[in-house]
Amino acid sequence: MALRLVIEGEPDLSVVAEAADGEAALGVVEQHRPDVVLMDVRMPGRDGLSATREILSWPDPPRVLVLTTFDSDELVLGALRAGALGFVLKDTPPPQIITAVRTVAGGNPALSSAATARVIAAATGPHSSDARQQSRTEARTRLATLTERELDTARAIADGLGNPDIATRLHISVATVKAHTGSLFAKLGVDNRVQIALLVRDAED
Repeated sequence: MALRLVIEGEPDLSVVAEAADGEAALGVVEQHRPDVVLMDVRMPGRDGLSATREILSWPDPPRVLVLTTFDSDELVLGALRAGALGFVLKDTPPPQIITAVRTVAGGNPALSSAATARVIAAATGPHSSDARQQSRTEARTRLATLTERELDTARAIADGLGNPDIATRLHISVATVKAHTGSLFAKLGVDNRVQIALLVRDAED
């Protein structure tokens, strides 16, 4: 309720619907077709990860911003791999949440530095060696389809660089960076830069 009041107080934002669990979220998203979905990963019944995967499999899906307390980093990683554009902690100050909503609405990742560190730690931390090997092999196979310049661009994206900084690092134009990024989306079968970064992290794990 408090978050709704914060969002409704912004002249360019509005809350079109709320849902108590993942199953209900599917219904309201399908009915109202919002631009951005704020998805909790921990909900009764169907969890936010499952709901995120289904929503992002639909044609022309909304952008998804994950809300979390970090009681389960793997759920957050799963949501990002499914295509969520970012995540914010539930105790994030309201102005920063509003900024994240606007950022995601514009098609850009919204990842706080603290949250990013936790996700990277979860992605590279101790878990099943078989699962790690499978993720590493899959990521390396997908990245092997890239040209050397596309791979350099993917690594720069994984380092959190924006297009101007990537252009400076690789000594190419911003237009060329955008062209390489478009090729990455097509070749890797991803929808956003977060998924590119996770693939690079998995390949180098």
